[in-house]
Amino acid sequence: MQTFIIGLVILFVGGAFYGALCERVFGPDDRQTPAFTKQDGVDFVPMSKFKNALINLLNIAGTGPILGPIQGILFGPIAFISIPIGCVIGGAMHDYFSGMISVREGGIQMPELVRQNMNELIHKIYTVFVCIVLFLIGVVFVYTPGDIAATQVFGFGGTAGEPSTWVIYSVIFVYYLIATVFPIDKIIGRVYPIFGAVLLLSAVGVFVMLFVKGYPMLNVWDPWVLNGFDFGSYFTGEHFIPVFFVTVACGILSGFHSTQITLVTRTIESEKEGRFVFYNMMIAEGFIAMVWAAGTMAMIGAGADASGIVMQMTDNGWAYFASVGGSLQQISATSVVGVVCRNMLGPVGGLIAIIGVILLPVTSGDTALRSLRLIIADTLHIRQADSKKRIILALPVFAAAYLVLIWAKNDPNGFNTIWRYFGWSNQTLAVFAMASIMIWLMKNGKQKYFWIPFIPMVFYAFITCAYLMGAKIGFSLPYGVSLAIGAVFAVIVAAAAFWRGKKSE
Repeated sequence: MQTFIIGLVILFVGGAFYGALCERVFGPDDRQTPAFTKQDGVDFVPMSKFKNALINLLNIAGTGPILGPIQGILFGPIAFISIPIGCVIGGAMHDYFSGMISVREGGIQMPELVRQNMNELIHKIYTVFVCIVLFLIGVVFVYTPGDIAATQVFGFGGTAGEPSTWVIYSVIFVYYLIATVFPIDKIIGRVYPIFGAVLLLSAVGVFVMLFVKGYPMLNVWDPWVLNGFDFGSYFTGEHFIPVFFVTVACGILSGFHSTQITLVTRTIESEKEGRFVFYNMMIAEGFIAMVWAAGTMAMIGAGADASGIVMQMTDNGWAYFASVGGSLQQISATSVVGVVCRNMLGPVGGLIAIIGVILLPVTSGDTALRSLRLIIADTLHIRQADSKKRIILALPVFAAAYLVLIWAKNDPNGFNTIWRYFGWSNQTLAVFAMASIMIWLMKNGKQKYFWIPFIPMVFYAFITCAYLMGAKIGFSLPYGVSLAIGAVFAVIVAAAAFWRGKKSE
């Protein structure tokens, strides 16, 4: 428990100091924001600081800060230190500067921010790349909330052969279409504050019960074995570097966030609100990740006899098992959500918490598809004030997403394939964003602070390359070889970004 508390201190105290540094480096002022200078009643709409903060939190907090930590905590209590450090100097910094640069440059989307700070070739690569990622997120964030709702709320089987599964998916799709096409203040601006309250209350509820019930949790200085599961062996066997940082992703740093934050840059009323709306909401997401990591470890410590979890080795590696109907059965990471919620909060509180978890991906999926529409519109120079043009752009995207969802649901390995590529590509997007941030700082007379985005940029260039080289979804190279290639790639990225920054000064 002590390591968990130390991690929370790092997260909140470190976030306060580093957030203040980032704000001082950027230098927000009193100039008018795009919400006023480009107000169009659709995407550029002034909204209050607290409403923007909740919208931003729900935009960025999909299933990543829950499912990622549920799997990431298997690497051991080191996760309680890695998550907050990465969140403070990586994820929150990335979110703050991505948002503030977009505000300063007129509410531009990430592809345009990349184009302005790199070159046309990188811009085209990034645009294609980010469209694919946003599309995959739209699919994934129908799949996961739909399955959790089907199995944990309504008690259905959630299989491809059940009509109820497709009814739930279709309802989510209809909501996505409405939220994607309607003006941002009409749907998102009105329902997100309610969703945000449920999300925060569920996370706080689990956090409080960790202390009230006194669940066993390991410290970094303890033997890394709990209820028969050897975290130390998992740490070594599954390669903490680089796998942990791709697995946890959104709780530490996520390139997806930059695509969502630029939606809020079009509604923020003052640059001085940026630290609260952008930086602090990522700290809040880090807290959510910490809570779910701790909750999962607590359930492993409780064991199946106490309605918790048992870790057992299967043909496909370590898996979660829980007591279902009096017998021990394998469950998925999404089902762990239900185990944590009901064990800690009881039937009613657990149900409310599960609803909060369902809302997380739903409120990220709709804005992912909204971002995709805006990026396509900006690329093709299609004005979005006309609702017919918004619908014309949205419908083909939704039709394609539904077809991919059908394939993923019917293929035994379909969802896992999509999720793995999403996790890797998500972190790769962040490398583009941090390189753009560094170059923008150097171009705008802030050269001495280049190291703020430079350090996480180099680290994640190494992580993403090494992961792709060694993972089954990539080239399956030996571990040592993949690390060596990742290191060389990181050096190349560092040199190229620094050269571009010096050239643009």
